[in-house]
Amino acid sequence: MTAQTNLNGKTIFFDLDGTLLEMHTEEFVQNYLKELAKYVGDRMDAKQLIGLLWEATKAMIQSDEPEMTNEEVFVRYFLTHSGLEKDAIWPVFEAFYSEIFPTLSHLTNPSPWGKKIVEAAKEQGFRVAVTTNPVFPKEAIYSRLGWLGLTPDEFELVTVYEEAHYTKPNLGYYQEVCDKLGVKPEDCIMVGNHMQEDMVAGELGLKTFLVTNYMENRGEPLYRVDQQGTFEDVYNAIVNRTGVFAP
Repeated sequence: MTAQTNLNGKTIFFDLDGTLLEMHTEEFVQNYLKELAKYVGDRMDAKQLIGLLWEATKAMIQSDEPEMTNEEVFVRYFLTHSGLEKDAIWPVFEAFYSEIFPTLSHLTNPSPWGKKIVEAAKEQGFRVAVTTNPVFPKEAIYSRLGWLGLTPDEFELVTVYEEAHYTKPNLGYYQEVCDKLGVKPEDCIMVGNHMQEDMVAGELGLKTFLVTNYMENRGEPLYRVDQQGTFEDVYNAIVNRTGVFAP
């Protein structure tokens, strides 16, 4: 950590999908799940597999068990409802995420903005974390960072389902990130594209910046947005230290 960082004293939480990495998240997930079903092949019916993956993800989102990681909740649900033994299916999933998932960047629209924004934030002395919804394995999240030319080592924290105990929009997720980084919510800024999953951070005391290029909004609940704009607007606000990024 640099002296400039210590003087700044603020931390930026960056969402990944639709924020740093340009994509329509739902469309991406649907397409990548088709690839996963294809890879699993005749080990499991494709429709049943995709249905169970969605349901297990929903179980993670609804979970409020602080003693269990998101991965543990996901695995428990999937194995209970599929009737499969972990040894029979998990090595297949792991191979997919290490071999196939990294090749799926064509399902997104990576641009230089993501890396430029992160680099600008670090140059301005901000601490930076990737607060993507931790419903994916580490391999999948690290791959998506790689599509932007970024690595996990460039951030103080990247949330992944193997380590996180909550998901968005649970405020427990944001509190856990703050606790891990040793920061107060009021000293943090959440930059994200999702009204419900990202802007809810304002309820905990974080400042919020809504990125509008790939904005997602389910209609309700609506949360306070301190600032909003495009990728270029985020970049300029960070570089010029205006709005929520002001000293």
